Amino acid sequence: MSTWDDLLKYIRAGDAPGTIRLVGELDLAERKVVAAELSTYLTGQPRREVDWWEWHRQLTPLLMTGAGCLSGASAVTGWLLRRDFRDLGRDRVVEGVLELLRRRPVDWQGDVALRLAGRLRHADQWPWAVAAALVRETGVQPPGGDAFMTGWLRQLDPAAAAGDPLLAAYGPRLFEIDGLGLVELWRVVESVVRMVEDGLLERAAVIDGLIGRLLRDGSAALTPLVGLHDRLDLDLDEAVQHARDYARLLPAGPVAVADMALAQLRRLEEAGRLEEGLFAEALEALAFRPEKKLLRAAISWAGDAVLRADPPERVDTALRAMAMIFAQDTLALQERAVRLAVKLAPRAGVEGREAVRDAAAGLPGDLREKVSAAYGGGIAAEELIVTPLSAAGDSRRMGPPFGSAEELAQAVTVFAWPPDPYDFERLLAGLAEWWHRDREALRTALRSWWDPLDPHFFGVYDHEIHESFVEALRRAFLAAVSPQDSSALRQGKPRSRRGWPIDHRALDELYLRRARELTSCFENGGPYPVLLATPTAGTGHVDPGVLIDRVERLEAAGVEALPADLTQALLRLPREISAADVGRAGLLGSQAGRACDAWMRGERPADPEVTIALERRQSYGGYDWHELDVTIAMPAASEPIRELLRTQSGYSYTSEWWPPAMPSHREIVAAHLACILPSAMEGSDGHAHVLVGLAHGDGPLGDGMAYALACAMGHAQAAERAAATDVLLTLTARGEVPAAELAQAVTMLVTTEVVKLNRVVSVLDDATQAGAHEAVWAVVVPLLPGLLPQEGERPRAGLADLLAAGARAARIAGVRADLPEVAAIAARKGSSRLIQEARRLIQLVQL
Repeated sequence: MSTWDDLLKYIRAGDAPGTIRLVGELDLAERKVVAAELSTYLTGQPRREVDWWEWHRQLTPLLMTGAGCLSGASAVTGWLLRRDFRDLGRDRVVEGVLELLRRRPVDWQGDVALRLAGRLRHADQWPWAVAAALVRETGVQPPGGDAFMTGWLRQLDPAAAAGDPLLAAYGPRLFEIDGLGLVELWRVVESVVRMVEDGLLERAAVIDGLIGRLLRDGSAALTPLVGLHDRLDLDLDEAVQHARDYARLLPAGPVAVADMALAQLRRLEEAGRLEEGLFAEALEALAFRPEKKLLRAAISWAGDAVLRADPPERVDTALRAMAMIFAQDTLALQERAVRLAVKLAPRAGVEGREAVRDAAAGLPGDLREKVSAAYGGGIAAEELIVTPLSAAGDSRRMGPPFGSAEELAQAVTVFAWPPDPYDFERLLAGLAEWWHRDREALRTALRSWWDPLDPHFFGVYDHEIHESFVEALRRAFLAAVSPQDSSALRQGKPRSRRGWPIDHRALDELYLRRARELTSCFENGGPYPVLLATPTAGTGHVDPGVLIDRVERLEAAGVEALPADLTQALLRLPREISAADVGRAGLLGSQAGRACDAWMRGERPADPEVTIALERRQSYGGYDWHELDVTIAMPAASEPIRELLRTQSGYSYTSEWWPPAMPSHREIVAAHLACILPSAMEGSDGHAHVLVGLAHGDGPLGDGMAYALACAMGHAQAAERAAATDVLLTLTARGEVPAAELAQAVTMLVTTEVVKLNRVVSVLDDATQAGAHEAVWAVVVPLLPGLLPQEGERPRAGLADLLAAGARAARIAGVRADLPEVAAIAARKGSSRLIQEARRLIQLVQL
């Protein structure tokens, strides 16, 4: 029996200690023999013959075998960093690997340490522990790779730091490590504080590095570092050395960072140790910030600062800052800034006076009059310039046809999850084209792709068939180049068919049916020279003239259209069809031709009626949630189309495929999206972005789009809400916003706490600023009655913001309206922000 066979017993038994012992007994020649077998075994057939757990048990002994038997430092490094070993537990492998490596010469160990450190990923934990131990033991210069230094940060321990060569190397540049944000910062903060107290880190260097890192990261600064700054508790002498740095942190730092910098600057100013120029720089930087907390702090600081000192320029500095805050759309901030500006008017210099007068023109009428009275009168309201909103085109495009069978083969080879619908369409069309044009060239180009046949690659397993868009497309290609293998995959014992990674939705079936019927066509040897439903536009539409050309091509070849292909082609026709194309369609003689003729002449199903109700669900564990119960009715629809109307709630991985599936029936697609969006309100999977493409399609809109858009407007992620803003802008430019339905949807979702009102308001505000003020006003007016509180009721969060958003839209649009519900709020006693914003809105729109 060979040495490799002896080792294999330990490997297959998962016996790492036995493997280490036997490897240690091998001579050089025996280690070479084992090394030659390792790679083949790791990637070869034995791996496929055992289940996952059995194979995972062998990985630790295999790792030890390579560490002890491979000879070169480069080979050992590559072995240790193989993907196969990444997830092994640190406690199980580090000491075993080190035991084997320590038997090599010290210089060789140092070489491995540096190579390993240089190739580490940030996620590599046990390889880092091996590299760190070798660096410490061999005395090599600690490497400068960021992943290695990040690993040191992750394992930082003040109790063991004294005398550590890694602390000596990395301590002075701790805050320069890019991977600082990848570790648990609270641990780093605690460790740094203790090491400063113990004298292991120099205090001044830590303060310099900390503030330098906050400056370097800007708006992406790591806010937990503010806690470290607070724990260090700088005295005035230390703070004054960084006064200019604190001022530089104010314009772009996160709120927590800016708040910390402001506290230090204000502290210095109160002590009389802040230069006047830095005071001006800091105050103006704060006035540019959008956060209300920082703006309130700026007003407060300005008011206090002009009382503490009276250099001529300080009042004008404060007034310039107040003038900037006049431009804020928050009424409470404007009022506070106006009060201070009026108070400082007698002491204003020329520069401050001009700044206040110029900015006051944009204030609401009553505030503008107060400023005008204090600053010499004659301040007129600024004239608003409204730029018309223009419709943006859909930038998506179908790729060109494949120029060769080799190009098609290369494209299908890389088609994988997550799949793209336009790649799917292009590949399916290319398959039909090249099967008809040069079948042998196609077979040759794809030979290495399918031969030898691996059923799993095509989604076929022992007990079930997985069918995603990827597997469905692959099976169509297999049927084209090897119909006998394709047929064999479906034969044998019965298997259940299920969607992958989750069950398919109705609109997914449009694509899957076309792939299935093309697979059957090729398995039966039948020609199909051209697909009818391949889109000609990025929206998913098929040009009517092109569809007629394709039907004529099928008629010339004597081929009947495949049913699913024809159905989707009809659903992709635009709503407006020229008389010339209608005339051409009337000359078609096949069954598909007659169907096209009827559809183009207007003999197609009526537009859908979508009804939506909110249902509360509860799990066995007591957790409850809301779902939208969506029903789509489409009178006189054929059976294939009726199947597309079946809705299903829950998550979907394939929603981006739905808008181009039937681009002339947006309300149907929107209704399907409304089913899944409530379950995706916190994630970042891009479901709201799907609506952007849908908005560029055709067809009337109603409750389906309204509820889908309302969910997107209330999404937790800012990027998803930005997509909702884009949808609102596109629909506004096209004059298609379903304002009444959208208001009704928002009211229901807000009052049932499915979405948060402040998120919806942020979208309305962004749309107003982009030019959709009229559409926003049309949504706000019917939205207010259902959300405003009755006498004695507590107003919901975000309601004052909604009134402010309505005021901004009304001011730009110049509308006049009777709003009795808002007037009732405005007439109440008190000075809450809700009442103030109601009064502001009434003043703007009163008849």
